[in-house]
Amino acid sequence: MNQELKTNLDYLLVELKRIELKLYKQAARLRTEAGRAIEGRFRGLFISENEVDTILGSPSFISKEKLLKLDNSASQALAESSEQLETNITKPEKGNLRQKSLFRLGTLERSFQLSAFEIDTLLICLLPELDSRYQKLYGYLQDDITQKSPTVDLVLHLLCESFEQRLLARQYFLPQAPLMKYHFLRLRDDHSIGQWPLVANSLQINERITDYLFGIDKVDFRLLPFTRLSRAKHRLEDVLLPDEIKSRLLKLAACFKKESMVIYFQGGKGVGKYTTADAICYELGIPLLVVDVNRMVKAGISPETSVPLVFREGLLQNAALYLNGFDLLFNNDNEAHSVYNAVMNGIASYPEQVFLSGDIAWEPGTGLHDKRFIGVEFTMPSYGARKQLWEKCWNGEMHLTADIDLSDLARKFRLNGGQICDASAMARNLALWRDPEQGLVTNQDLHSACRQQSRHKLNTLARKIDPKYRWEDIILPRDQMEQLREICYHVKHHYTVYDDWGFNHKLSLGKGLNVLFAGPSGTGKTMAAEIIAHELGLDLYKIDLSAVVSKYIGETEKNLDRIFYEGQTSNAILFFDEADALFGKRSEVRDSHDRYANVEIAYLLQKMDEYDGIVILATNLRKNMDDAFARRMHFSIEFPVPDASDRYRIWKGIFPPEAPLSNDADINFMALQFKITGGNIKNIALGAAFLAAEDGGCIRTEDLIRATKREYQKLGRLCTEGEFAQYFELVKGENHDNTN
Repeated sequence: MNQELKTNLDYLLVELKRIELKLYKQAARLRTEAGRAIEGRFRGLFISENEVDTILGSPSFISKEKLLKLDNSASQALAESSEQLETNITKPEKGNLRQKSLFRLGTLERSFQLSAFEIDTLLICLLPELDSRYQKLYGYLQDDITQKSPTVDLVLHLLCESFEQRLLARQYFLPQAPLMKYHFLRLRDDHSIGQWPLVANSLQINERITDYLFGIDKVDFRLLPFTRLSRAKHRLEDVLLPDEIKSRLLKLAACFKKESMVIYFQGGKGVGKYTTADAICYELGIPLLVVDVNRMVKAGISPETSVPLVFREGLLQNAALYLNGFDLLFNNDNEAHSVYNAVMNGIASYPEQVFLSGDIAWEPGTGLHDKRFIGVEFTMPSYGARKQLWEKCWNGEMHLTADIDLSDLARKFRLNGGQICDASAMARNLALWRDPEQGLVTNQDLHSACRQQSRHKLNTLARKIDPKYRWEDIILPRDQMEQLREICYHVKHHYTVYDDWGFNHKLSLGKGLNVLFAGPSGTGKTMAAEIIAHELGLDLYKIDLSAVVSKYIGETEKNLDRIFYEGQTSNAILFFDEADALFGKRSEVRDSHDRYANVEIAYLLQKMDEYDGIVILATNLRKNMDDAFARRMHFSIEFPVPDASDRYRIWKGIFPPEAPLSNDADINFMALQFKITGGNIKNIALGAAFLAAEDGGCIRTEDLIRATKREYQKLGRLCTEGEFAQYFELVKGENHDNTN
């Protein structure tokens, strides 16, 4: 009977043959009991002994050698022969104990710490999955043709020799026992009335376990909505990480091979957490089972089912676990709390590496007594790392136009590795849509893709402004123009000064760029912000103060926190217009409202110190700004009311080339006489254009005067003869009405 076990199937069939012998003995025992003879007239309502002989005599999954023929008159001889046959069959197993651990049944035994009783129980439940005739045999053995699956009672009688052993073996069917906890078996109560005892429940093997035993490695279908198996493909040396983190991980790689650990990766999406876990698994030579915690919680499967299935799948795949979004479980709601407890219990006994991923800091405390824990914080990649990521994404491809500077993209956009890869793919798609034949990626494609990656949730608290203005559109004194250009220099050379020249080590806070624009309405503050955004290729968001300021205590701070966080990740310029409404002076505390208003201002000061991006504050009344904000400004630019020469330049440039401006339109008169801002001039020019369009002619001086009168009416100013001079007759009638 000795045979060599070469494959997993060889070993499994030998084990199943051993279980079949137990069925022989049980059948023989039953034949010796009274009342088993059935008259032929009941055929179809019972299983005959001849049919049992046929099932047991010709199993479809083992060699067709002649086995013992059951004979009702010789049951004792059958039992003795069966014991001898079981001994002979077991010998090859004992001779191949070293091989046993290589076979899947042995892997289940080792990984889930299953006893011999539990292994045999699995095999008993496996038989009907191989040949439906065993359903009839179980009906015969249980004296119930409708009972086609083995019950707990049948298993106890097959595997236990005494009543005491059967009592003790009931523990293997309790909820916390491995077979039940990891859903190897399902207990079914097939009785429609009342609750029947444990032993009356039938047992059914889980489909995933059946597949596993026969070499099928597909992930359990119940896990597919939130789980995937990844084969490691990154080398740890090739992952772009800060030198200090990479050095430590490389040193720890040897420790990972000796013992399992829990590693918590903290950082935002796309900073390299998954890639690093994948690289560690590459070093270990094992796959990675990736679980989306958010989807798992929302999948509608109870934690008592989903979490054990995840850990069971990890053990079946011999994989490390990666729980993405683990910090979602830190919420205080009952659902998240129950999942958290289940996960922590599973981690405690899991033999492979477990990677946990989240945005916020976390320490397990006393949750992991016997596991070594490592916390790694992933920050946004530096300028140098971003440049390498851009170069790696394109890898020398010849699909870029000559004017593209990847270093410039790395400077302008604070993107992480995931966003850079997505932006590169999007730029390729934009180029393909524009030019299907060549598909050359332009600078505009890459900038558009980068801006798209940067946009998140700012639209809920701010309005995106599409920059229309260029340097030639703004008229300011020379000093103010120079300051605006210097602002752009600060952004363009930020990483040269802070990283390459070492100023980063001298400053812990205040590395962003805070700018104050002060001046009357219409002097060009918003226009200047648009010009800077266009020059730098960055998005400009105008903060909606009505959506930020809240009458409820603490809500304003929450909104501000969201704005600065999203601004940081969005690489956007934050533009606070009418900023004195939010950045006003702190007052003496007379009541609780004053105290909380001062808290909001203090919080703003803190966020501006921490913020690394660009913030532009615009105010009409500089004196209303708190001095603490003024001290934090890197630039403070005063936008004056334009003088006559500047007003003339504004008037000359306000009309588009297509506009039918009359040759005798007295632009010089308009610039000299009316001391107004650029915003007023824009409104007058537009109003005059509509008046001229109605008249069907060119834009004349008369149209400009009439439009000026309307602008003065808006401003609440009188139309005086000193200002309107020879054109006063056009406005004096209505001006007289206004004075009345």
